[in-house]
Amino acid sequence: MIVLKNITLRRGTKVVLQDASVTLQPGEKVGLIGRNGAGKSSLFSLLAQRLQSDAGDVSIPPRWRMAEVAQSMPETDQPATDFVLEGDTRLMEANAALAAAEAADDGNAMAEAHQAIAEAGGFEARPKAQALLMGLGFRIDQVDDPVNSFSGGWRMRLQLARALMCPADLMLLDEPTNHLDLDALVWLEAWLQRYEGTMIVISHDREFLDAITKVTVHLDEARLTRYTGNYTAFEEMRAERLVQAQANYAKQQERMAHLQKFIDRFKAKASKAKQAQSRVKALARMEKLGPVLTSSDFQFEFREPVSLPNPMLAFSMMTCGYDGVPIVHDINRSVLAGQRIGILGANGQGKSTLVKTIAKDIPLISGEVTEGKGLSIGYFAQQELDVLQLDDGPLMHMVRLARDVGPPGREQELRDFLGSFRFVGDMVTQSVGSLSGGEKARLVLAMLVWQRPNLLLMDEPTNHLDLTTREALSMALNEFEGTVMLVSHDRALLREVCDEFWLVSGGEVKPFDGDLDDYQKWLLETSREMAKAAREAGSAKVKAQKAAASAGKDDRKASAQQRQKAADQAKPLKTELAQVERRIETLSQEKANIEAAAAGAGVSPAQRVEQGKRLKQIDVDTAAAESRWLELTEALDALSPP
Repeated sequence: MIVLKNITLRRGTKVVLQDASVTLQPGEKVGLIGRNGAGKSSLFSLLAQRLQSDAGDVSIPPRWRMAEVAQSMPETDQPATDFVLEGDTRLMEANAALAAAEAADDGNAMAEAHQAIAEAGGFEARPKAQALLMGLGFRIDQVDDPVNSFSGGWRMRLQLARALMCPADLMLLDEPTNHLDLDALVWLEAWLQRYEGTMIVISHDREFLDAITKVTVHLDEARLTRYTGNYTAFEEMRAERLVQAQANYAKQQERMAHLQKFIDRFKAKASKAKQAQSRVKALARMEKLGPVLTSSDFQFEFREPVSLPNPMLAFSMMTCGYDGVPIVHDINRSVLAGQRIGILGANGQGKSTLVKTIAKDIPLISGEVTEGKGLSIGYFAQQELDVLQLDDGPLMHMVRLARDVGPPGREQELRDFLGSFRFVGDMVTQSVGSLSGGEKARLVLAMLVWQRPNLLLMDEPTNHLDLTTREALSMALNEFEGTVMLVSHDRALLREVCDEFWLVSGGEVKPFDGDLDDYQKWLLETSREMAKAAREAGSAKVKAQKAAASAGKDDRKASAQQRQKAADQAKPLKTELAQVERRIETLSQEKANIEAAAAGAGVSPAQRVEQGKRLKQIDVDTAAAESRWLELTEALDALSPP
């Protein structure tokens, strides 16, 4: 087990931990949460022995193998698969032992090294590494491309795959979802649910934490508090504690009254029904968790727009892309006042391209965009933090914004406004380059709010926000009276804000008929279809290679011996492959039976709950079985004689 006892840890003059204690049992999956700057990453460094505590004791089993995602950007021409393979430290040690034994011409050592390689899964390692890469969104034709050929976000995915490759007893994951889209995120959740070791994860994605953790450790005020349960359970338990200690949260009540007023006003209007329902969900959440949100020292709201043109935008045969190359084309849609649109789609399909075109960051390739009179766009881009002037302070940014964009404001008014975003005192003149990622994101939000837009285009706005700031953003967007178009992998934000979804896929933008759960089911179904196609292609490839191997051989005896050796090695793999195929078929049939039973009459609520739980487990088991199928077919493919 991991035991931290009376730990004190300082970073410079800041006390990160003060007399903190916590115990974690083997195999527990732990969410480490706390505000930006609380010291979560410092605690990881302490566990990884990069830092030493100033007082207290840290106890970790000495033989435990540890894995974590390196935060540095890899710079190498190594093929992607080889880079990921190096994450398997046990296999790398066995390979190094074999090289040393061969150099010393030590037969016994070579035999032991070969045995170690077999025990480390050396024969299955390459297919396993490639399965990890494809699960994280890489195409099969990319798995051997040089690491340096990928962009920064994809190289961070390579670092994640390298960490997952390690046969670790303890895995430390610091914001593993930041560079993932929903497709890869859903796959990662399923993988981590199957992981059997001890895991500690830092994440600001509440649904991700809920899916994979059973214990929550809260780092707050230099103390560690352990809660049994996932993030939602922690939130509810903490809310109960705060209710006992805090009787008055008037401002929260005012916000709830504001939402209730909107619901009462519009719930009977068909044109506003979806928006009213969105506010109902937000109100229910505020009633349940109001004390938690009130405990945060950061809340904000978007100002009432000057006007609400309707429609705000109309697209006619719009085609978007870069340098004249289309990515999404022939878009014919309208954006109406008050809509809450979530934009879904895998990385590279064109979500950001669409948003950038609407924001006029990149030119339209063809077609027309008609803007409503008085349209005012507020745009939060993925790279918005990079365009801040790093040498200037928040106040200088606001002065420029008020002067060049508007609305105008006096310096004291701008200072007061920044104060509402937690920029107080000397912070208003502190260089932006010295601010944390979360503080920079808050400054961008402040600049967005100041402009009083009626259409918000938000492309991954939560990447640098902690959980409390994400909650504040969710509430602010729900109260916003204008239109929201949102690209995000934060499913909690999408659920709480969006009433409808657009799917960007295959070069088209279409309405998605369903909610976020339906989208995740669609992703799983698409993944299964791809796996099926890969199985069929793999089988055809194996047959073709066997046919080619059996033709044109001069030395038939050598060929026969080679085939016999391959057949002996392939026999246990084929046996397991047949078992996996039967397992997939059984799971598929069980799922069909449950779905048929659920559609029938006379199913009690308790039975429906159990059916839902079993269907979710079947999806997880099927994904695992299909992943193993791919590994086995790759291994069999490798054994086919040339």
